[in-house]
Amino acid sequence: MSAKTKSMRKLFKDLDKPLLIASAALFIFGLLNIVTASSRAATVNYDVSIYYYFYRQLIFIIGGLILGAFIIKTDTKYYKLIIPVLFIIVILLNLWALTFEAKSGSKNWIDLHVISLQPSEFSKPILIALLALLFEQNYRKLRTVNIKHYDIIAFMIFIAMIIPATVILQKDFGTLLIILFIIFMMFLSSPILKIDKIKTFLCMVLLGGLVLLVMYSVQGHILDDARISRFTNFLDPCGNYESGGYQVCNSYIAINDGGLWGLGIGKSKQKYSYIPEPHTDSAFAIIAEEYGIYRSVFIFILYGVILYRIAIIGSKAVSLRGRYICIGILSYIFIHIFINLGGMFGLIPLTGVPLPFLSYGGSYILSLTASLAMIQRICIENKNKKIKIAK
Repeated sequence: MSAKTKSMRKLFKDLDKPLLIASAALFIFGLLNIVTASSRAATVNYDVSIYYYFYRQLIFIIGGLILGAFIIKTDTKYYKLIIPVLFIIVILLNLWALTFEAKSGSKNWIDLHVISLQPSEFSKPILIALLALLFEQNYRKLRTVNIKHYDIIAFMIFIAMIIPATVILQKDFGTLLIILFIIFMMFLSSPILKIDKIKTFLCMVLLGGLVLLVMYSVQGHILDDARISRFTNFLDPCGNYESGGYQVCNSYIAINDGGLWGLGIGKSKQKYSYIPEPHTDSAFAIIAEEYGIYRSVFIFILYGVILYRIAIIGSKAVSLRGRYICIGILSYIFIHIFINLGGMFGLIPLTGVPLPFLSYGGSYILSLTASLAMIQRICIENKNKKIKIAK
């Protein structure tokens, strides 16, 4: 057996198996569900093969696995060289996206005809890794009581806010909320002293209020009519069916029709032009309609396994960067699940946020697989290093 083969077997042995199995199960199920969910849109709306979206998603999953393999083999100690370069690249990509035509009111896509990419999705894991590196680099200074930390905290906030600033220009408020939540959770768990966190939070609230005031004075409004309607319609989507509540209302109908055991695989009615693009943001509604509530519970169980394993790996991290990367990615996956399903169930206004593993979307798949690969790399380092981090 060659040394390379032994090394690969050792890497695989050190992976977190529950996380790997749960992730693979959801990826496979999501891929298969795309065939049935996208069948109407593919054949009628776009006049392509019924397997069109299936093959495209499969290509991105394979690409994500290849990318993930490189990430798993790369020690996180090299992140301090790699991540700053990637951060600059995604900033430029987000700015480049502003030069393309808007889609659904947002300029957040780079359309290269052959392929379309959403750089704000790539920004999420890169920003998480960068903040983790900054927390690790400044850990001792931030934990020292008798020195001022304002310059360090201000620098980290400045770095953290660059991506949200570009997303504001893109007018992609769903992605903006996700990125701000990730930043908030990472700063909340950061080594910054409690009193400094409180002061920083108050300053950010004031700064956010100032930004909203400037936006209002320049534009005459903060949110346009289409986005305001999402807030006014989500409490009674069926009562406001014609004015924007149709997607959530039809999702209700799909979930209700599915009942406990579902209509059967491929027998969804709502995918026939009632729910727009049912293979993307509304994937769960089609799943619930075809598989029923009882079978859909397994999705939540697998989500629970993934989030739990990430939390466990983070708690055992042998480096500070590993700990904070786990916190960031845990927040990242959780908030995507919460916003997507919260919108489907009418708990919060609906936004165009993909459901992890189950929604169609190449950029998000690449971002998600890269994030999971980072978690697995941290797991490998946990099993191979005996260094204890400061508490």
